[in-house]
Amino acid sequence: MRRAVIIGAGMAGLLAARAAAASGAVDEVVIIEPDDLADDTPARTGLPQARHTHILMAGGAEAADELLPGIIRRWLDAGAHRQELTSHMVALSPEGWYRRWKPTGHYLITASRPLLDRVVREQVLTDSRIRLLTGRKVTALLGSSHHVTGVVHSAARARGDEPHHLHAALVVDASGRASRATTWLADLGVTGIAQRQLDTGLTYASRTFRAPAGARHVPVFNVMADPLAGNGRSAVVTPIENGQWIASLCGIKGSEPTRDPADFVPFALGLRHPLIGQLLQDLEPLSDVTVSRNTGNRRRYFEKVSNWPERFVALGDAIATFTPVYGQGLSVAALGALALHRELHRHGSTAAGVARRVQRAAAVSVDAAWILATAQDIHYTAAHGQKPTRQERLQSAFTSRLSRVATGSAFMADALTDVTSMRRPATRLLSPAVLYAAAAGPLLKPLQGPQLTPAERRLLGPRNAATPAASS
Repeated sequence: MRRAVIIGAGMAGLLAARAAAASGAVDEVVIIEPDDLADDTPARTGLPQARHTHILMAGGAEAADELLPGIIRRWLDAGAHRQELTSHMVALSPEGWYRRWKPTGHYLITASRPLLDRVVREQVLTDSRIRLLTGRKVTALLGSSHHVTGVVHSAARARGDEPHHLHAALVVDASGRASRATTWLADLGVTGIAQRQLDTGLTYASRTFRAPAGARHVPVFNVMADPLAGNGRSAVVTPIENGQWIASLCGIKGSEPTRDPADFVPFALGLRHPLIGQLLQDLEPLSDVTVSRNTGNRRRYFEKVSNWPERFVALGDAIATFTPVYGQGLSVAALGALALHRELHRHGSTAAGVARRVQRAAAVSVDAAWILATAQDIHYTAAHGQKPTRQERLQSAFTSRLSRVATGSAFMADALTDVTSMRRPATRLLSPAVLYAAAAGPLLKPLQGPQLTPAERRLLGPRNAATPAASS
């Protein structure tokens, strides 16, 4: 039966549906989603993080555009912003302020999560081969430990609904952080799936604001935490659609932001630098404060399972979740969907070993994101989970060194952005030129403050006119 079933209609699921349909390996794709997906739903039950900051790295955006040609343009036409890196970013890293080097082609896409999903969903569902079933949840896999042959699904909310069997040549789990893949596989006899977890206890609090009058083409503003110095607080402000900014505050246990609106700006003013608080203190809030606490790093090593079943694939957050402050999740999902498309196009959906090939291909971007996310998180004293391995500690020290050099080297900033934007694999950072630059150190002295244009400095308001500025 030339049918693919996709579990979940978030970004990973929608792009996986497109990947399967466009590959020519199947004739029909059915997406099964528990939630109602009305366009005006700001944040649905299955996507509680939708009210927080979301970005797409260049590598993820271009993977989505390869699957859905023109989707980047559609995002921008709908109100999303393209932010050039590092020229359109004002960021304080643990190693110091990043300089705003000339554009090198790297960028971010910033918008609200509902907008990003809606534009993709509308485009995906123009394909008559793709059908969306909402209000349904998958409760089990059909088949055996050797072959998955479909899913069992029932009503997501109503009780007493009789389960339905839906057979398929391919099943893709893109159900996100709440994925039950390990349980479903265990029921079929596939066990012993290795996992790693690292949870910093991070709390995430977000709020939208009306952008100040005349604020156009503003950069991303980011003040990062410095766990080695005992500072676990950070914040980011990004422009989104409809003349709004979204601000997200983050803090580890003992220094987390609260739901109290009165605490929002004071928290931001109390960061390592008050820049974010200064930007927000005179703005009109447009939403309540939304708080999330389920933010830990978790990695499932599906690609290493010796008896991985045919015709079953996991993608996106079903494989790995990352601390949200690094903004990697959507890009990893898009790159995983692109890997699915390429393998299905080459081998079809039923050839032996295709599912394993997809898991291994998807693991490449997952591994790169894992290295970058845990490089800083392992230093939090409040972090719990498996202890960092020697390799992870070495990777962390190396990444920190590269970041420090990048504050004073355009070459290193570009090389590091190659990887953080998910356009190049992490091995890019092991090239002789990068290793030489790392050994040589920064070419310029550290900046003493943020590099701001006169127009950006006016956004801070007259009371902050004396905020230290960096020289170019």
